[in-house]
Amino acid sequence: MTSVDRDHIVAALDEVWDALVSLAGELDYDDWERPTACPGWTVRDQFSHVLGTEAMLLGRERPAVELPPDLPHVRNDIGRLNELWVQAYRTRSVAELVADLGEIILARRVDLANMDQEAFDAESWTPAGQDTYGRFMQIRVMDQWFHEQDVREAVGRRDHLDGLAPEVALDEVTLALGYIVGKKADAPAGSSVSFRLTGSLTRRIDVEVTDRARVVEEVANPTVTLSIPAERFFRIAGGRLGDRDPVDTSIGIEGDRELGERVLRQLPFTL
Repeated sequence: MTSVDRDHIVAALDEVWDALVSLAGELDYDDWERPTACPGWTVRDQFSHVLGTEAMLLGRERPAVELPPDLPHVRNDIGRLNELWVQAYRTRSVAELVADLGEIILARRVDLANMDQEAFDAESWTPAGQDTYGRFMQIRVMDQWFHEQDVREAVGRRDHLDGLAPEVALDEVTLALGYIVGKKADAPAGSSVSFRLTGSLTRRIDVEVTDRARVVEEVANPTVTLSIPAERFFRIAGGRLGDRDPVDTSIGIEGDRELGERVLRQLPFTL
């Protein structure tokens, strides 16, 4: 069970919500229909998805809409649930979408203001399995910040690459790195991988493989060191590159290159 600091996570949610509302106010008419890195979703759809998930957390009823039968980007029950809100807001105006987003965010802020640390430590369903409500909210920070960056990339307004929300997003991604290195990339026992993030967000994250792979404080002589711009790291981990090879000249690989490239190609874990 993952205990996270309630005030820290709420502050990160406030930051990403402020960023999303501000960004929505900057967009022009054409921006709302631009495609994004999430298959099948426009900028409008990104905001509809964020609104929908937060509405469900408030206990709001899901929209009574029929989904088209042939949606290749919808691959599971969670995807189908997300798509209900996306479909519902495609028939409504941008002004209605933005107004509803503001109302939902305000209601969520009130809801969270009434929750203490004990509530955040309570067991809860999360997209990563049973954990704490606080872990769920940490995932919500990551998810919404990823979608904010999807919109920014689509409309050419790159910003909010540092701050509390991306730091919390990185905390959540870090929890997956042991699984990615040990299970997905099949790093052998006795090996280690050091991620060195550069640019807007700097951090060193070391993963050591013994009986299983786990994030550790520091490895003295890692098997491979990956020096990667933080922005690039997030886009790979978030599955935002599509079929493009994540290995490129922006990434430094020192040591076991074959292992390093295998880790990078297995790094995507969400979309």
